[in-house]
Formats: sequence, C-alpha cells, structure tokens
Amino acid sequence: MDFKEELALLNRISGTDAKKCMKCGKCSGRCPAYHEMDVKPHQFVSYLVSGKLEKLLSSKAIYSCLSCMACVERCPRGVAPANVIEAVRQSVIRKQEGNAIKAEDIPPIITEEIPQQLLVSAYRKYNK
Repeated sequence: MDFKEELALLNRISGTDAKKCMKCGKCSGRCPAYHEMDVKPHQFVSYLVSGKLEKLLSSKAIYSCLSCMACVERCPRGVAPANVIEAVRQSVIRKQEGNAIKAEDIPPIITEEIPQQLLVSAYRKYNK
C-alpha cells in the first residue's frame, strides 16, 4: 500500500474530518493519558492532516489511549482525535500478520465472572 492509499484508509477508518482541527489543544488538555503519550491527541490529528504517517504508525501512544472519548467531548469543532488514534491502531494491527484472535484460542481459564461484553469487544477489536 502506498502513501496516498494509507492516508486515505486512515481518513476513512477514522470517519472524522481532521482538516477541521484548529489546533487549540483542548483535546490534549482533557486527556487522562496525556503524560503517557509520546504523540498527543491534537498531534495525531495534525500529523494526519500533514501526512506524517511514519510518526503516527511508530507511536507508542496508540496503546496509551484509553478510548475514553474525553478528547471528542472537548473538541469545539467536532473533530474526533480518539477515532484517529483508533484508526492508526487498527492500521498497525492489520499490518501484523497472525495478530487475530479466534474463539477457540480464548483460554479455558476464563471464568463466568468475566463480563461477556469484555470477551465480545476483544473479539471484535482484534478481528478487524
């Protein structure tokens, strides 16, 4: 996949118009994982607009994001930084072969105390 295709894919997966971002930083100011992130939420959006894909794809912040949507709530322009982070995370996961989870691979040690929603969301997330 070339650069333009990957950029278009990230824009499509995120479902947000990153060009609407006015770089106010309110999303990053609200982020509870801000101090753990090497690329902040507002930077994800900015990097996507400017096409800095390598910085996004190599970021450790894609695993620090809590997906709490606090950044989405705080944005005055309706940009969804959490969606951009999730799109980058999905892109990285898709590039890793064999990183899917199968129902039969779920360990037998899971008890009935584990919420079913956790299992279903994990299965959906890692099978995209």
